[in-house]
Amino acid sequence: MDAECLECMPCVQPVLSAAEEESCGEGDDEIVDNETGRLQQDQLPETLQLWGDEKDIICDFEPPLKPFKAWAPTVYTCFDKEQYWFAGYQITIQESIEEYAGVVWHAAKALCHYLEENREELNLKNKKVLEIGSGTGLVSIVACILGAEITATDMPNCLGNLRYNLSRNTKGKCLHNPEVRELVWGQDLEANFPKSSCLYDYILAADVVYHHTYLGELLETMKHLCQPETELIWANKFRFNTDYHFLSQFNTSFETELLAEFPDSEVKIFKAKHKAG
Repeated sequence: MDAECLECMPCVQPVLSAAEEESCGEGDDEIVDNETGRLQQDQLPETLQLWGDEKDIICDFEPPLKPFKAWAPTVYTCFDKEQYWFAGYQITIQESIEEYAGVVWHAAKALCHYLEENREELNLKNKKVLEIGSGTGLVSIVACILGAEITATDMPNCLGNLRYNLSRNTKGKCLHNPEVRELVWGQDLEANFPKSSCLYDYILAADVVYHHTYLGELLETMKHLCQPETELIWANKFRFNTDYHFLSQFNTSFETELLAEFPDSEVKIFKAKHKAG
């Protein structure tokens, strides 16, 4: 799904028969189950917590669907579930089309394939890894299963669904508990991620460059997080001229190598190190 199509996808509740209308009035806070086509009441608890010792990481995700007692035509944001198979596990991702971060994009899937296919070369086991713009968390989940000590980051309004997906897909499968942190590109970088203590082996990023106005802040964030020995692996679907303009600016600050290319999806994967000086 391309970014330019996202805003054209409202989910319109269909017209129901009288019997169906009556059955619809029986449910409260409901989440769409894509596998059965029915509405399930207990799919998502209001408060979720990561496993292990991360007792301070609480998911405050609240589904946007509101309870109703009598059926009436309405338009609302859809939830969907997508299933993937990476690193020997089935991964179930809850999506939401209410914002860009709620959808799994082409570059995230391509990056997961790359991490899996090159697991021996990359050797993520016990490596400190941070993902920029984690979205639904698919890339962070795969990296975590492959042994990384992962920190998944995104905007504050995206963290609920991100925590939920990480929690449900990593429990009992990983060497390290995943961490979820707020990261607003270009804001309070040294205060929240001080260079003296936030040392990462890898920075991961998938489809963080698209038609938005924070490309300068994104580049500043990438440069801040990359220490001399940090490798940045960035996967992106190139859609617009602005994407290539960002790549040109990126190349001025990083030593860049093209790792892989997927012509069918227009995704390129780069490895980069921040230039000294």
